[in-house]
Amino acid sequence: MDILQKNVDIRLLSNFKTPAKTKYYFEIHSEKDAEKLYEIFQYAMENNLQTLIIWWGTNMLFAFDVFSWIVIKNCLEWWTYNPEAKILSAFSSEMIRNIAESLEEDFDQPLWHRFIWLPGSIWWAVFWNAWCFWLETENNFVSAKVVNLFSWKVEILEKKGMNFEYRSSILKKEEWKYFLISCQFDLSTKIEKYHSDVDNIYFREHKQPAWNTCGSFFKNPSVDIKKFWKKFPELYNEKLKAISSGFLIESAWLKWYKIWWAFFSPLHANFLMSDWSATSSDMLELIKHAQDTVKNKFWIDIENEVRIINS
Repeated sequence: MDILQKNVDIRLLSNFKTPAKTKYYFEIHSEKDAEKLYEIFQYAMENNLQTLIIWWGTNMLFAFDVFSWIVIKNCLEWWTYNPEAKILSAFSSEMIRNIAESLEEDFDQPLWHRFIWLPGSIWWAVFWNAWCFWLETENNFVSAKVVNLFSWKVEILEKKGMNFEYRSSILKKEEWKYFLISCQFDLSTKIEKYHSDVDNIYFREHKQPAWNTCGSFFKNPSVDIKKFWKKFPELYNEKLKAISSGFLIESAWLKWYKIWWAFFSPLHANFLMSDWSATSSDMLELIKHAQDTVKNKFWIDIENEVRIINS
């Protein structure tokens, strides 16, 4: 197929930067390019190939050396803000941290201040209902423009139809049905689950590592904190409001733990890190070790929120 590039190195499409190539590759730079998805999907079906659509790889680990199917990179970038109506319109591959910073500096709009330095694109934020110090993407979401990959029609999904939940949305639940083109957000009112005065910029500069990582790797488990303290009184910390995966990993003595060239950050135990020599095998071995250790010590399952992409 002429529009597909062949044998492309894609290691830089994941923040972990582990070695990875794909047999077929295509980039979408305009809505016109998005119309070619039908042709690509038809080719994939006829040749028994699967497809993987990538925005920015800030939330995925490539668990392969060579991807034998088709990788489609979304490069739809542009956004506008109406300061009178306080409506933000953004294409799906625009980086949310850049928007948040510009809103504050250029439009005196601080509502998304907590999203400054938040890695990932608009698609990622909506797909996962990204959360930062009690501010969730869904709070100000209005609508999304999508291509229905079953009917090949452009649709508008309102907030009610997005089925937002903790770390989830309809884009995640029905991942193979929708391709997100753009979104609108109403930034007239701050809506948050709980108030937070955390200086997120200081927190990210001093409490979180910033290289070769996809942020928090494991979801925070649902744990009855009172029962946990009763069972493990030696770990009691009155400042904690909930039991996080980072706390469990650190309490299991895995902070800074290393398997070959993959390790958990000494700054934040739930940040899985890679140096330039780490392979996906190193990462997967460390992930399993952490899950097994936490399970054996605390009888708690920790589930990854970073997507693991297999070939």
